[in-house]
Amino acid sequence: MTETATRTAVRETPDASEQVSATVVGDPAVIGVPTFVAGSIALGLVLIGFVPAASVGASIPIIMTATGIGQVVAAIWAASLAQNAVASVFGTFAGFWLSYAALVLGLTHGWFGVAAQDAVRTQELFLATWLCVIVMLTFFTLRLPLIFTVLFVLVDVALALVLLGTTQSSAGLTKAGGYAVFAFVLVGAYLFCNALSAATGGRGLPMGRAVLR
Repeated sequence: MTETATRTAVRETPDASEQVSATVVGDPAVIGVPTFVAGSIALGLVLIGFVPAASVGASIPIIMTATGIGQVVAAIWAASLAQNAVASVFGTFAGFWLSYAALVLGLTHGWFGVAAQDAVRTQELFLATWLCVIVMLTFFTLRLPLIFTVLFVLVDVALALVLLGTTQSSAGLTKAGGYAVFAFVLVGAYLFCNALSAATGGRGLPMGRAVLR
């Protein structure tokens, strides 16, 4: 997901106008991917029952701060380099993680005036909305290296399983969603290794051919 943004600055000199070209290179993935992975691990542990159901907010300190802020920073960085597609991905995930934190905190503290009997329906609304958005992004990744499509398909699967687990009050389906989260954590870790390898002067890792070319 590394792109190069070239900017041209014009500097006036006593003799004539001198055009100076500067190449700005950056990869927002070095911030966006590890913070995404951290939040995903925390969420996955909650979903598989690592903490009691009553302690669903255990993941919020990581998700609301490290992951949410990390995604925002990566999105702004990508936008500053004119990496519009990358900015869209990180910006969208910033919205997901921050809204998840707001959902959990809001429901557990009664911030939004949602009655207790409507809490499940509220969670279904949240999951269904984000499932639709991430599925749209998945179609976009078909023109990217295969590893990105795999990542987004796994995110889709995790959201679908958790949605089904919520609608059917099935702990088994919810736990399956947690394991799907760990599956895309592994893909995210691979992407992070690829980004760090390139950032430290090494060779990138194989990413696979795009489905659509």
